[in-house]
Amino acid sequence: MAESAIDIGIDLGTSTVIIYQKGKGIILKEPSVVAADTRTGAVISAGDEAFQMLGRTPDRIRAIRPLADGVISDYELCEKMIQLFLKKTCGKGLLKPRVALCVPSGITDVESRAVVEAAVSAGARKVYLIEEPVAAAIGANIDIEKPQGNMIVDIGGGTADIAVLSLSGIVQKVSLKTGGKKFDEAIVRYIRDTYGVLIGEKMAEKIKIEVGSVAPDAEDKAAVYKGRNLRTGLPCKGEVSRLELRECLTELAEQIIGGAQSVMEKTPPELVGDILMSGVVLTGGGSKLHGLDELMALRLETQARLAPEPEECVAIGTGRSFEYLGKLSDGFITSATYRH
Repeated sequence: MAESAIDIGIDLGTSTVIIYQKGKGIILKEPSVVAADTRTGAVISAGDEAFQMLGRTPDRIRAIRPLADGVISDYELCEKMIQLFLKKTCGKGLLKPRVALCVPSGITDVESRAVVEAAVSAGARKVYLIEEPVAAAIGANIDIEKPQGNMIVDIGGGTADIAVLSLSGIVQKVSLKTGGKKFDEAIVRYIRDTYGVLIGEKMAEKIKIEVGSVAPDAEDKAAVYKGRNLRTGLPCKGEVSRLELRECLTELAEQIIGGAQSVMEKTPPELVGDILMSGVVLTGGGSKLHGLDELMALRLETQARLAPEPEECVAIGTGRSFEYLGKLSDGFITSATYRH
């Protein structure tokens, strides 16, 4: 392959798109939001600029996320978004990039085809798909080629992908529709039901980062919320505490931990013994929720640790996956066999 060829990895997340280029590292990290004109359908902006418009647009503009629960919900807008991001990162060069895209491990063939076709239409020369837990393991510098069990829990915006890897293969896996967005929605619901105030998703995410915790003995602290009083229709603000939110957030965290337990139950005992020694590795933006590693370690009775740069792990692993093209078994990376 010519040296001028471009290989890029794209973590096409429900919340954020992160692009990694070999030799350069992370070259783009922007929200997966697109703003479009409702009359003409033309895309006005994507990424950071479109994210600022969420919940603030007039009737003629809509700012939406073209991905939901880790898969494409609006094909046309997703294609345009990838196109804009590829143009921003690769310029208008004649040489089209080879693209590796990570997908949730529970993705269907139809959804896989939609992802591949969106990337090809956006200007990719060749497309490969890699499952999120595998990309996360590579990005976390875990040697997946060894005959040793490694457990990855990747919590993105839309999904939580849990897998046990050994000898370049997935031994057991599960994909849950429980990601960071579900935690935000739980905060919106709690404040609406408890205080009669409707807040936006950006405010909910801010509160989650400031005071959200599932640690059993976390120190209490408060965050300010601002929104619309549902009784009067007027703007208002108030405070919500960490201890108040802990129950609704822990309920979701327990779903992810339950998924990890079910994967362990089906894993051969030799590999479970390896996991007892090496622990569980947490990746993805959702894994940064305060106390999640602590709660998981308590429930699974083994150590659980955050990978370095957990949010960027999947993108880094996706970009580095070209090094493993001939090594990965079970079709983790699938060369696109669709017509280009």
